[in-house]
Amino acid sequence: MAEISQQATIESPQSKEANRGWLIAGLIIAMLFAALEGTIVGTAMPRIVGDLGGLSLMTWLTTAYMLTSTTIVPIAGKLADLMGRKAIYITGLVIFMIGSAMCGLAQDMTQLIIFRAFQGLGGGIMMPMAMIIIGDLFVGKERAKWQGVFGALYGISSVIGPQVGGWIVDYWDWHWVFYINLPVGIVATILIAKGLKSHKATGPVKIDVGGIFTMVIGVVSLLLALTLGGVDYDWDSWQILGMFALAFVSLSAFLVIESKVEEPILPMHLFKNKLFTLLNGIGFFMSVGMFGAIMFVPLFMQGVVGVSATKSGTIMTPMMITMIVSSIIGGRIVYKIGVKAQIVTGMIIIAIGFGFMTTMTETTTQLVATLYMMVMGLGMGLVMPTITLALQESFPKNQLGVVTSSSQFFRQIGGTFGMTVLGAIMNHHSTKTLSDQLLPHLEKLPAGASQLTAHFKKMVETDPQGLYSGLLNPDMFRQMPAQVADMIVPILKDALVSSLHQVFLYGLIFVVVGAMFTLFLKRIRLSEKREDKQAA
Repeated sequence: MAEISQQATIESPQSKEANRGWLIAGLIIAMLFAALEGTIVGTAMPRIVGDLGGLSLMTWLTTAYMLTSTTIVPIAGKLADLMGRKAIYITGLVIFMIGSAMCGLAQDMTQLIIFRAFQGLGGGIMMPMAMIIIGDLFVGKERAKWQGVFGALYGISSVIGPQVGGWIVDYWDWHWVFYINLPVGIVATILIAKGLKSHKATGPVKIDVGGIFTMVIGVVSLLLALTLGGVDYDWDSWQILGMFALAFVSLSAFLVIESKVEEPILPMHLFKNKLFTLLNGIGFFMSVGMFGAIMFVPLFMQGVVGVSATKSGTIMTPMMITMIVSSIIGGRIVYKIGVKAQIVTGMIIIAIGFGFMTTMTETTTQLVATLYMMVMGLGMGLVMPTITLALQESFPKNQLGVVTSSSQFFRQIGGTFGMTVLGAIMNHHSTKTLSDQLLPHLEKLPAGASQLTAHFKKMVETDPQGLYSGLLNPDMFRQMPAQVADMIVPILKDALVSSLHQVFLYGLIFVVVGAMFTLFLKRIRLSEKREDKQAA
């Protein structure tokens, strides 16, 4: 397989304490503004669509970014091991800033989607790099502490992102959602460039071009199939089946290539390491259940509990606050209680949170639902940074980039898979429930309501979740006879609660599977001694 060679090797020069301070400040700034990007853009989307048009393409603003950022993560981790942290991180920052500027200059929705995909490349490079560098700078207690702090930044971004996005849109202009990344990114780049040492070019580096090519095609095809299936195309359509087939062929070729090349993007021998497989399995199944189910929490809060749409941006805030707190605390106590005990505890707490959520009904109050979500956040904060910490403590520094990025990669794939699977479960159960409970009542409506009856029948068969939009927007039912609305609303609420119970139940099953993986973990020793070496 074709490979590109150049003269380089990674040497870890002694880090100076002064540079360490600049570097950590740069990492915090870069990681926070990259994490904020998604929530800020999400808040600004209605204004962007109102200005540029292209409502049918709106979801691609998120999908394009997700595709490129997820795919590039393992590539960035491997290149960081081969070519040095500084070169890869600065490259990611520059790509992200250029992409942000291009997004701000977009003249139509198609341009914006393309520029978001380019921006996602930079974001995907940046995402694992901060954790990799923290792994370089510290070991043992200090590494655990800083992993917890940096893990909490993702929670902070989800709390303040909607407010920042709303403020920018209300008082500035949506273009500044992207332009604001430029001054912040420049500051982060300067600090990181000052704090990180460059490596010396003394030996050969071989880049796995074939592995990169087949992995990109395979992962993008898989993510597209999971994203578009059941939404834009039927699962058995030639488009979705074709993408799954292309993903299978490409990823199979990727596995063959990775077993033969000298410097594979994702070394196959890592999967022979029981700890590597178990930890990434835990992260994958936790994300399948957690991120998939969390997507439906706002639907329950607005459609059943009755939280107003204006408060929808802060629905997840309590859960994220507990995640932030437990992430920081977990980083400080993991050395005392041990990695396995903390991951087991966290997974059990997440499972308990899901168990509580399966009990929610139409009478559940906002306070009770919020408390259940906070329980889940508590478990999430204990698990997520600890998985990365355990991987870094268990592998040598020359593999730190690839094992750290693999953790993030499998979690992102798990989250996408979870949203797809649980979304399909939601649709299937909704169709069955509404067919049994709603359609018989529609058949009893007067002949004059035949058009309305036909419309609801079609939605039950093709878009059951679309019917629930009436619970989020009461004006929809005010436009029909009160007698009809009074009959439909209770049925829709019952169907929504029943369907969400299924979603949370299956989310619980996935989390339990991940928790079972923890039973096979052996004791992971955290080193006490601090290393003063910093990777290139």
